[in-house]
Amino acid sequence: MPAHFDFQQFQAMTPLDGVNIWAYMLDRHADRITVKRRKPALENLEKIFNATFKLANEVGFRAMNLRDLCGETGLSMGGLYGYISSKDQLAEMIEDVVRHATHEVPKMFADIADPLDRIEALMRASIYVSEILQPWFYFVFMDSRVLQAEQRGTAKESELYVQSLFADAIAQIPTPRGGPDLVAAHILAMFQDWYVKRWKYRAADVDPDRFADSAVRMMRGYLAA
Repeated sequence: MPAHFDFQQFQAMTPLDGVNIWAYMLDRHADRITVKRRKPALENLEKIFNATFKLANEVGFRAMNLRDLCGETGLSMGGLYGYISSKDQLAEMIEDVVRHATHEVPKMFADIADPLDRIEALMRASIYVSEILQPWFYFVFMDSRVLQAEQRGTAKESELYVQSLFADAIAQIPTPRGGPDLVAAHILAMFQDWYVKRWKYRAADVDPDRFADSAVRMMRGYLAA
């Protein structure tokens, strides 16, 4: 894959997007989901998770309950139980999507030899996938404390995994200032700001490409100095 690509090009080549995410979830959790008619199952999964993100933003995930979710989606409690059995399961399924994206997308750029080019590709991919799945990434960042202990540990491991990909590439550059792990942590903080503080960039009329271009220039300016 090339090191430089824009958001539109990334959308064309990424295996996961905001539309086929529901098919991924249905297939991934087929053993839990009792609804077997595919079309209504996909539609209801979209309703359930979009309602979850809305309620989590408005009242907080900890405060919401399954009856709130029924009211927001129009599903009965029995209908809801066809997809999830608890809030814990709901949070676990959201975390699983983010973990899948953060582990699978970087594989597309593993063969880029030049470390600065590989870092750029990883940065752009990280920014763009968090744009496509912004509510999912935002939820895990803001509400990971509501996950069960095992899922919290898994979410932390996923973040450290992505950080290690950056650190490994940075370590190939002569004498990176600050040390590979710390510089990699700074890079992660840059694109976490993108999906957590969307209001700030929306108000400044900054789109994903402009943000990615700016972040890459900062990275290259620092590491190539």
